Amino acid sequence: MDVQLTREILKKVRQIEVRTNRLVNDSLAGSYQSVFKGRGMNFDEVREYVPGDDIRSIDWNVTARTGIPHIKKFTEERELTIMLMIDISGSGDFGSATGSKRELMAEVGSVLAFSAVRNNDKVGLVLFTDFVELYIPPKKGRGHILRIIREILYFQPQGRKTDLKVPLDFTNRVIKRKCVAFLISDFCLAGTFDATLGELRPKLQISNRRHDLIAVIVSDPREFELPDVGWLTLEDAESGEQVELNTADAAVRKEYREMAGKRQKTLQKALRGAGIDLLDLLTDTPYLPALLGFFSARKGRTA
Repeated sequence: MDVQLTREILKKVRQIEVRTNRLVNDSLAGSYQSVFKGRGMNFDEVREYVPGDDIRSIDWNVTARTGIPHIKKFTEERELTIMLMIDISGSGDFGSATGSKRELMAEVGSVLAFSAVRNNDKVGLVLFTDFVELYIPPKKGRGHILRIIREILYFQPQGRKTDLKVPLDFTNRVIKRKCVAFLISDFCLAGTFDATLGELRPKLQISNRRHDLIAVIVSDPREFELPDVGWLTLEDAESGEQVELNTADAAVRKEYREMAGKRQKTLQKALRGAGIDLLDLLTDTPYLPALLGFFSARKGRTA
């Protein structure tokens, strides 16, 4: 890697660090802590039951063995592990606004990572296409976070396609304790959308039982609305398949809009049906209000 490119990379990483650190310090620190801290509980010891204890905490095995009621005592888990599972497939390079979907994924991942480090949590990273391209085990520290940001922005994937089952299976296998896992993707699923989503649903449910799974859907406005610019060639960034559309035809634009809206609603319904919290983001819209709204709504549900 030449010196000039290295300087550009470091400059971009530094810009994101400054911007996201400011957001964390000014807006997100308290929201993150109130939503995620103390969500986990560690087993501490077994002690004899005393009147007023929650009977749901009774350890029936010890009670049966000793003949005396005992309860399990837990302590609040002070340290969390945050796993960022970020899609770096070909479709993420698209962006009709000020930046690409991948750049937005990188900035959101950076905000979450800095929020975690500020609260003394570990952060790990999985970059994936239709296989795991890179895994960085969970650690703490600013240097670790800067490496994560650099990899999200500049890692060059070998694959072009997306398989969301891959990061879910991988995280379930390598992360043994419960973590907060963010699946950040544009959810451009290969093959027939409904069939692929049907195969994905049980994987989502399993992951959400083992961890606290949150889906972040990153989209571009052009994926929902075509401009009126005459004949347009659209190419699937992952499969290379091309299709020509006459965008001057209002009926064509209407069909495209309806198909895209139906697909998005189907995806949202599937995620919510699996019990997964989700956050929708667009490349042409500031993400901070949506992120704060998500934290606020999640805090209300878990209170």
